[in-house]
Amino acid sequence: MKNNRRRSFVKQLLAGVTGATLLPSYTANASTSKKEIVSSIDYKDDSEAFWEQIKQQFSFAEGLHYFNNASLGPSPIPVQEATNTFRATLDGFPSKYMWGDWSDEKETVRQKVADLFTVSNEEIAITHNTTEGMNLIARSFDLQPGDEVILADHEHYSGTVPWKVWQESKGVKLVRPVLPILPKTVEDIVAVYRNAITSKTKVISMCHMVNTNGMILPVKEISEMAHKRGILVAVDGAQSSGMFEIDLHDLGCDFYTASAHKWLFSPKGISVFYAKKESQHYLKPLVVAYGYDDPSIRRLENYNTRNLPEYLGLGAAIDFHTKIGKEKITKRSYELKHYFREKLKDNPTFTFKTPANDDLSCAIQTVAVVGKHVQDVKKQLSENYGIDTRPMNTFGLNGVRISFAIFITKRDIDYLVEALEEIAG
Repeated sequence: MKNNRRRSFVKQLLAGVTGATLLPSYTANASTSKKEIVSSIDYKDDSEAFWEQIKQQFSFAEGLHYFNNASLGPSPIPVQEATNTFRATLDGFPSKYMWGDWSDEKETVRQKVADLFTVSNEEIAITHNTTEGMNLIARSFDLQPGDEVILADHEHYSGTVPWKVWQESKGVKLVRPVLPILPKTVEDIVAVYRNAITSKTKVISMCHMVNTNGMILPVKEISEMAHKRGILVAVDGAQSSGMFEIDLHDLGCDFYTASAHKWLFSPKGISVFYAKKESQHYLKPLVVAYGYDDPSIRRLENYNTRNLPEYLGLGAAIDFHTKIGKEKITKRSYELKHYFREKLKDNPTFTFKTPANDDLSCAIQTVAVVGKHVQDVKKQLSENYGIDTRPMNTFGLNGVRISFAIFITKRDIDYLVEALEEIAG
């Protein structure tokens, strides 16, 4: 494939505000053809042709190869259409649908989310994003000066700042153990948390999957260890929910918060918040309004007026996910990881900055091009090939973070690998 073909991608696409003007407009004809493809899919199929059809349910700007789902995921066209229908319905009779007429539909969404994560609908609240969930957790606790909260060094900024503002400012100590970049075993990570625990530890706040290099942290093993010591466990699940199958009861954590607009492909600004039934009494709502004293978990999502089309659009996103099947999505996530790593494994010009063990990583992989600065690699991928990735330079990674969502095909990975090899020289 000649470079001039790759450079047909319009460079301004990713260059600030000008990119917004280049997004395609969705015409009725295009939308109709997409729906015809949806109805013709054989969901029992598991061939590459099946995943090519799934890719067709997403509509990207022309020339864009999107490997940046870990930053923000797209909504497939069926989810866009459902959300837009809810929006038109609301605007047609605002007061009717904002306060009451969609009560049953909201509870249906809650149940769909609960079923996806194998928990009770009384353990699920629908919030706005992971940041809100982490604030809700961190602000709720009446911790005392000298108490300790463990936050490993790879925690997302939005998972750290709430503890700094709501607890460290009161004299609570934030313990920041250092995680290995390339652990070999689950025990390598569990040991880090075990060694950080003291008699003053009250909470462990951790990612399920870190955003820097896609490393999976062993929530189940750490929760079991923590609970034996009377320690609560809060989990930032922004990068894991939707990528692979998750049973929150099996994980055993007390709280789990995850933006649904990444790997679940929901409308933007909607989030899943889980609180184990036995641990809900710790939580206080961030926003208080009528119904603030509701004893159920619904008190945590009571904002009075809110964006209900996005809330109900989450239900459509769960339907899309469920129709494919969480087991099939899990299998595909690992299949794409293995396909990519196999392509680069014997090339000395690349260094993986993500653990190889399937217990420790999945569909996010961070790769360094030896001798190249990550910002230069990111720029060349974008400008010369239309490939969007996320540069990661913290913790000495110097690698591009690559996301393999379900709209990525093996042909897409072949194109990515060819681009990386040409950049590496």
